[in-house]
Formats: sequence, structure tokens, C-alpha cells
Amino acid sequence: MDACGCDEFASVFDRKNADDDLRRYQRDGPDRTTRMLLDLIRAEGVEGATLLDIGGGIGVIDQELLRAGARHATLADASEASVAVAREAAAEAGLADRMTFLEGDAARRADEIAGADVVTLDRVICCYPDVRALVGLSAARAGRLYGIVLPRDRWIVRLGITLESIWFRLLRKQYRPFAHANGLVDQLAVAQGLEPLAETGTFFWRVALFRRQVEAESRP
Repeated sequence: MDACGCDEFASVFDRKNADDDLRRYQRDGPDRTTRMLLDLIRAEGVEGATLLDIGGGIGVIDQELLRAGARHATLADASEASVAVAREAAAEAGLADRMTFLEGDAARRADEIAGADVVTLDRVICCYPDVRALVGLSAARAGRLYGIVLPRDRWIVRLGITLESIWFRLLRKQYRPFAHANGLVDQLAVAQGLEPLAETGTFFWRVALFRRQVEAESRP
């Protein structure tokens, strides 16, 4: 792995993948589970909010929430190609001046990442081996809302991820997917002062939104 921790991601999330993602987004809009996450976040209001989108790919969530009224978005992604396409897409959409782009492993570059009102990890937790580091650092930076999309705790889902990992190994790709326990992810978020707020999803994917606990602060 290279110093920034990007080699394993670059082996799969290359320029072709990023271009394909952008074309699909421009043609069809956000993917189904991304739409679900966006709906949960928009329901809580994003006017004037800041966003930290970890593993944000080509910037779909960033563009959508900026259009919904968010003030500024920071996109962090370990794929150089994804960040490059995200920059180009933001410029084309007239949103580049309201975005910051950070290339590299977010967990390794945690000191460079400031907190935000809304933090999102859309199908990112399953891409990262150290779930404690990733969820811990990202949840700690969520000032108000924390939205995640990750595989469900089902044996058939875990089997699918295992088979996918074997397939990447056969292709000699460095990237590996992971089936992290949902309960552990929730515990890590709660340990950072968050509480579950809303949840939806599909058979394979769980879409969950947490909020910062403010009860103690609101008491007289």
C-alpha cells in the first residue's frame, strides 16, 4: 500500500469506474440507497449546513445537499480518479467554489479533516478494514447528523461479500470488501455521543441516520 493508503482503492475505483458513475448519475440521478440517505438527511433540514462526505466518490451527495441548501461540502476519497472526476463534475455544476476536496485515506489524514454539521459515509464502511478507526473518527466529527449506508447483518449478505472478496483476489486486485457487524458500527457511533434517529434500506443495504445527543445541553 502507498503512503496515503490509496493503492487498494485505486485497483478498483479507477478513472473508468468514476466516469461510469458520473454518467449514471447524470442520466438517472443518485443510486437507490443514496436517495434513501439523502431523503433522511433532507427531512432534518440542511439549510446553511456544512457537509463532510467521507469516501464521497464523484460527489453525488455533495452536489445534492449543496443544491438543497447546504453551505459548504468537503469530499474526502482515497481514489485519485474519483476525486478528479468529482472536481470536474462540481465545476460543471457551478458548485466548485462551495466544495473542498481531500484525496487520501481519511483515517490516516484525520488531523486534516475538520468536523461538519452533517457527516456521510455512503457504502464506505464496507470498503475499509479498520472499522473502529473509520467510524470513530467520522462519528466524532458529526456536529448534528451522521448518515451511513452499509451491508446488513445477514448470512447471505456476508456470503456475497466473501465471494466478492475471493473474486477480487482471483483478479489480483488489492481491494477487499468487508462485512462489519452493524451492532459494532452502532456502538462506535453511540460512543461518540450520537443516537439513532431514522433507518431504512433494501434487502442488502442498511441506511441509517444518527444525530448528536443534545438533551444535556438543552436542559435549563
